Amino acid sequence: MEILTCLVCGSGYNLLRDPRYNKGLAFTEKERETHYLRGLLPPAVTSQELQERKIMHNIRQYQLPLQRYMAMMDLQERNERLFYKLLIDNVEELLPIVYTPTVGEACQKYGSIYSRPQGLYISLKEKGKILEVLKNWPERSIQVIVVTDGERILGLGDLGCQGMGIPVGKLSLYTALGGVRPSACLPITLDVGTNNEELLNDEFYIGLRQKRATGQEYADFLHEFMAAVKQNYGEKVLIQFEDFANHNAFDLLARYGTTHLVFNDDIQGTASVVLAGLVAALKLVGGTLAEHTYLFLGAGEAGTGIAELIALEMSRQTKTPIDECRKKIWLVDSKGLIVSARKESLQHFKKPWAHEHEHVRNLLDAVNAIKPTVLIGTSGKGQTFTQEVVEAISSFNEMPIILALSNPTSQAECTAEQAYTWSKGRAVFATGSPFDPVEYNGKIHVPGQANNAYIFPGFGLGVVMSGAIRVHDDMLLAASEALAQQVTQENFDKGLIYPPFSNIRKISAHIAANVAAKAYELGLASRRPRPKDLVKYAESCMYSPIYRNYR
Repeated sequence: MEILTCLVCGSGYNLLRDPRYNKGLAFTEKERETHYLRGLLPPAVTSQELQERKIMHNIRQYQLPLQRYMAMMDLQERNERLFYKLLIDNVEELLPIVYTPTVGEACQKYGSIYSRPQGLYISLKEKGKILEVLKNWPERSIQVIVVTDGERILGLGDLGCQGMGIPVGKLSLYTALGGVRPSACLPITLDVGTNNEELLNDEFYIGLRQKRATGQEYADFLHEFMAAVKQNYGEKVLIQFEDFANHNAFDLLARYGTTHLVFNDDIQGTASVVLAGLVAALKLVGGTLAEHTYLFLGAGEAGTGIAELIALEMSRQTKTPIDECRKKIWLVDSKGLIVSARKESLQHFKKPWAHEHEHVRNLLDAVNAIKPTVLIGTSGKGQTFTQEVVEAISSFNEMPIILALSNPTSQAECTAEQAYTWSKGRAVFATGSPFDPVEYNGKIHVPGQANNAYIFPGFGLGVVMSGAIRVHDDMLLAASEALAQQVTQENFDKGLIYPPFSNIRKISAHIAANVAAKAYELGLASRRPRPKDLVKYAESCMYSPIYRNYR
C-alpha cells in the first residue's frame, strides 16, 4: 500500500498526468473516490494485464518499427509501470524496438519526432553552470547516469544532440532488464556541437548549430561535468559513457577510471558479452581460449576492448603474461592488418596489437595469412564479411566462430543467412542486432545475439547493490563468467551461444551477484554487511512494474 505525496494526491487531474503514479483505467473504485478521480475516467475498471494486452495489440498494428518506438515512448511518458511491464513481459519482441536497431533510426529522426524532453541536455551554453543544471533534475537519489556526446551513435556516426535516444533507451533497459529503479536513472546528452552538415542545415535540429568543440575546450567541459556529477550525487553513482568517438572514449576511461565509478559500454560491456559468447562457444567447438586464434575487422573501441578482455581472461587461465596472450589476437583496420611495421603511425590503443608479420592490405588476405578460428566484426561497415571471406575461414575450420557485431542491422558485417549458407551450415554465428532463424539443408539455425543488454543492466545492478566505488576489469570477467554459465544444453543444441532474452531478469540477477561478489573480494564494495545470498539479494533489489494500491 502506497501513500501518495500531497503534491500528487491534491488533484486527481495531476495524478493522471504523472507517469510514475498513473494507472489509467486500473484505478479502483476506492482510489477514484479518495483521489478525486470521479468523472475524470470512464466508469470501467480494468486490470494491468488487460491494459497490457490492449497496448500490445495496438503496437502490433503499426507497420513501421519507428511507429512502434514512438508508441512505446508515448506510453513511457504516460504510464511508467505499464511501460516496464510491457517491456519485461515481451522483451524479445520489444527489445529491437526500444533499442537497437530501431533506436538508431529514432536518433537520426529525433528532431522530427521530438515531443517532450527526456533526460538532461547540457550544452556548451551551460559551461560554468553544470552543477546548477544537474540540480534542475527533480530526482536526488541517482544511481546510474548514461551520458553521450552523440559523436559516434551506433554505426551511424555523428548525430549530435539527437543522440539522446541512446541514453534514454539504455536506461529503460537498466530498469526493465536489471531492475534499477527508473527514478534512480538519469539520461544525459552533452551537446558540444556537431560536424554533421546535414543536421546543421536541418530546420528541425534540436541541438547547438556549431562545429564540435575539441581539444582543451572539450576536455575542460567534460572535467566540469564529471566534477559536478561527483559533487551532486557522490562517488557511488555509476557513470556509463556511451557512443563517444574512439579518441575521446579511451581518454575519458583512462582519465576518470581511478577517480570516478565509470564504465564504457562500447569498450567494456561489448567485451564482456563477446567473451561470454566465446566461452560458451568453446563447448561447441572444443579447446580453450588460448588454443584459438582471433582475427578482428575493426580496431576501435569495441574491437580493442574485446581483444583486451579476451587476452586478460587467457592470461588468467594460463598464468601467461598478457603480452604473450595478445599475440594470439590480430586486428585489421582501414589500412589493413595491424603489424609492427605500422607501430609509429598507430593510435595508442592499437599499438598493443601490432605483431610481427608482413603487411597485409585487406581482410580476405588476412584470413588466409593468419588462419583464424574466430572472426569478429566490429567495423561498423555492412557486408564486409564477403562470401570469399566466410568460405576461406570455413575451409580450414570445421566449425568457424563468426561474430558480426556491428549495429544497427544494416551495418552488420554479414547476415545470418549469408553466414550459414556460405559456411554450409557449419558456422557458430552471432550478431549485434537480431536476425531471424535460418533453414539450411533441412536444419533450423538460430543465430545468437551478442547484445550488450545481456551485460550492462546486471553489471550496473551489481555495482549499485554492492556500493562499489570503482570498476575493475575482474568485475567484467565476473559478468562474462555468469552469462556464459546461463547457456543451457538445450541452447547449445540449437547452436546458440547466448541464453534466450526471455530469462533476462534471472540472468541479470546472477550477473549482478557475480559482479558484487567480485567487488567485495577486491575491497571495492562499500555496502556492509555483505548479503549472505547475493542472487536473492539482487532479486529483492529489482524494481517491480506491478501497480501499487494507493490509500
